[in-house]
Amino acid sequence: MRLHLGCVCQINRTSGREKGCSAKATEAEAGQRPVPPEGNAGPAPFLASLVERQRWTGLFGKHALGLAVFLACALACTASTEAVSAEVLIQEASTAERNFDSQKALTLFLQADKARPGDAFILQKIARQYYDLIIDVPRDNYAEKKRLATLALGYAQRAVALNPKSAENVLSLAVCHGTLAIHSDTRVKIRYSRLVKEEAERALSLDPDYDWAHHVLGRWHHEVASLGVATRFFVRIIYGGLPKASVASAIAHLERAVALAPKTSPHHIELGFAYAAAGRTADARAAFNHGLALPSIEKHDEAAKVRAREGLSALH
Repeated sequence: MRLHLGCVCQINRTSGREKGCSAKATEAEAGQRPVPPEGNAGPAPFLASLVERQRWTGLFGKHALGLAVFLACALACTASTEAVSAEVLIQEASTAERNFDSQKALTLFLQADKARPGDAFILQKIARQYYDLIIDVPRDNYAEKKRLATLALGYAQRAVALNPKSAENVLSLAVCHGTLAIHSDTRVKIRYSRLVKEEAERALSLDPDYDWAHHVLGRWHHEVASLGVATRFFVRIIYGGLPKASVASAIAHLERAVALAPKTSPHHIELGFAYAAAGRTADARAAFNHGLALPSIEKHDEAAKVRAREGLSALH
């Protein structure tokens, strides 16, 4: 608070002595009580100062209220802008995803995550883009494939932590663990293989009609059941074995996936491999051809079709 000091000094020219000096603090800012006038100055100046203070206090109150309203509106507008920005980014990212441009989709979903942090949907989409980028990596670059799969798993885990009731989020864990198992040592492969089954079954418990959960579980049964006797014995002795698997269970899950999503080519193709493992050659050929005839609607569909052609050539 600033004080204005008034000093009146009168010097007696005759004696050179100071006759008197008075200093008085006067009110300069709101909140300081005005000092009543002395002597016979009367009440008018003092009352005027009170009136002036009330006038400024009223103005300040009005301006403070207006400032509060302005700040509230500004914050609301900022939040609204961020929400709109996130929605726009999600739409653009989804378009890039449909066009199989995983890198662009990843960049946009990461930006959406910054605009709207803590969104399980966005986190799952980021995990999906990292997974989809694996197919663009050269086959012999195992380190990069593992790096991308690890990043995908991290985002998938965050999505599940935020929304554990989403079957899609939970199945993302199974897909990531299955991919990492390919690039891991035997002990880790066995542990991840168990997780794939557990997570796929958990996804099915959340949504019994989730076609991709049936697909993943069907493929797990097929691959584990196809292990050689010596390999399964080794796994059981050294690592405690794997859960029971059967080709019949593989066929049942994959047929269910086909029934739920008949236009998804990988379901037909994976069913073809299960039929082939069961010795049902004609059914396998029909399933492969059906899958090849369907349009590719997701990025990994073309890779599945490459496997289907290899499967067809292996049939006798």
